[in-house]
Amino acid sequence: MAPTGERYWGRFGAAGLLAVDAERGVLLQHRVSWSHFGDTWALPGGARHEGESATEGALREAAEEAGVPGAAVRPRLMSVLDLGYWSYATLVADVVRPFDPTISDPESHELAWVPVEAVDERALHPSFAISWRRLRRMLGIRPAVVVDVANVMGAVPDGWWRDRAAAADRLIARIETLAAAGVRGTALDLAEDTWFAEWTAVVEGQARGAGAGAAAVEVVGAAASGDDTIVVETSRLIAAGRTVTVVTSDRALARRVTDRGAAVRGARWLLDLLG
Repeated sequence: MAPTGERYWGRFGAAGLLAVDAERGVLLQHRVSWSHFGDTWALPGGARHEGESATEGALREAAEEAGVPGAAVRPRLMSVLDLGYWSYATLVADVVRPFDPTISDPESHELAWVPVEAVDERALHPSFAISWRRLRRMLGIRPAVVVDVANVMGAVPDGWWRDRAAAADRLIARIETLAAAGVRGTALDLAEDTWFAEWTAVVEGQARGAGAGAAAVEVVGAAASGDDTIVVETSRLIAAGRTVTVVTSDRALARRVTDRGAAVRGARWLLDLLG
């Protein structure tokens, strides 16, 4: 119970999943009559377990309440309402493998894919109605980061010149950890939430073949010029509707990618994020 008397579900906070399907809209749950603000529409979600991250809680609850396969969605954004004594985390995730939701517990009348423009036509749970106004504005933002691996490696005198492939492997592994944890939006000039950007690492020369086991980072080996490959990848992502940031301290390359609409951060920006 809150100091002001309101009741919130979940000793360790709560989390829900806003699954976004490019073709069908967002997945909503029609809540049963006996639930809190029953007969309204909201997100699959519920109380987090002790020691469970917000992402883990949102995905578990969505699986339990709506049969959402964890591998079918890719996290994009984590937005948290933190009241100090209780928090609710909304994980926005893109559907990467289409699925049909299934009612798997007694808390749902119905599960439905609702077009984004039709969500406000439903009787929404009051708390979701408030958060939806903000979340809807961010659905068009899909951040992507392209890393000039050779340039970032060159910013740290750790002996990378002795084994460029091994140094690239180490850097990509660190980027993988960062990609999984997410980046604060202020670092990307976005809203102050946690964003799970799409990361691309471009490797060249002796480092080609590095990052072969990467899962959260797409590794692109440059057949010739690394700079040219970075420009191509940047243009491709922008054409696909991504908000692109290129990590490089190379001024000539920076001019080329900004001319195509990307933002640029220097190597130190990424190294600071990596800690």
